[in-house]
Amino acid sequence: MTMLEGDDSNDARGKAIVQADWKTLDHDVHGVAWRALVGEFVGCAMLMVVVVGSGYAAQVLSPGDVGLELLENALAIGAGLFVIINMVAPVSGAHFNPVVSMVDAWIGTCSWFRAFIYLPFQFSGCIAGTIVANLMFSHSWVSWSTHHRASAPHFLSEIVATAGLIFLVFALQRNGRKDLSAAAVGLYIFAACFATSSATFANPAVTVARAFSNSFTGIAPSSLPVYVAGQIIGGVCGAGLTLLLYPRPESATP
Repeated sequence: MTMLEGDDSNDARGKAIVQADWKTLDHDVHGVAWRALVGEFVGCAMLMVVVVGSGYAAQVLSPGDVGLELLENALAIGAGLFVIINMVAPVSGAHFNPVVSMVDAWIGTCSWFRAFIYLPFQFSGCIAGTIVANLMFSHSWVSWSTHHRASAPHFLSEIVATAGLIFLVFALQRNGRKDLSAAAVGLYIFAACFATSSATFANPAVTVARAFSNSFTGIAPSSLPVYVAGQIIGGVCGAGLTLLLYPRPESATP
């Protein structure tokens, strides 16, 4: 075999591996790889339009009343999640969250390849949705947030909020009640917005995108590491709790 033939053979093997990975992704999402990726992007964009747009609207409708602004924002997010998850779940699984994707690859039904390839679509979708919301309310397409949120209570809140979210999602998956996910997640986020000092971001992609909006819902870029670190730790804790209480899938009863 010549050196050129060896290179051709290596190229062929490399192409075969890439093709096999894409076939795996197709299999995981019922043969619709590109639809799954687009679904994650669109779902994340829609979610951020709701999150940031309702935040702007709350500031206009209830200026100076932080409690009422939070209520309006939380209601919109909870309802939006219910609708968007139902719309996109059949296409991509409606992760919309890098922590959910990673945990699903770890203890769920998602492949690691699919989990990692979802990440750029989740982050770019969330950022795109924030930009759209900014423009809809006559703000600059990017207006960096000056809302500093980094503190120990906020860090702990993100751990608790994310752990609870992950436990909810995967407990439902493993006990055969996944069809309740849309309603359960919407209600959980609505409640957690009031129950935590951080207002429950519980999603690294959403957190990063919120830095692009200097609004009621924004977060200063300097506060991002605290929130994202708390979310990663919370994801691990939530996965561990799920495995502890539901060691085997479909264990709906003790």
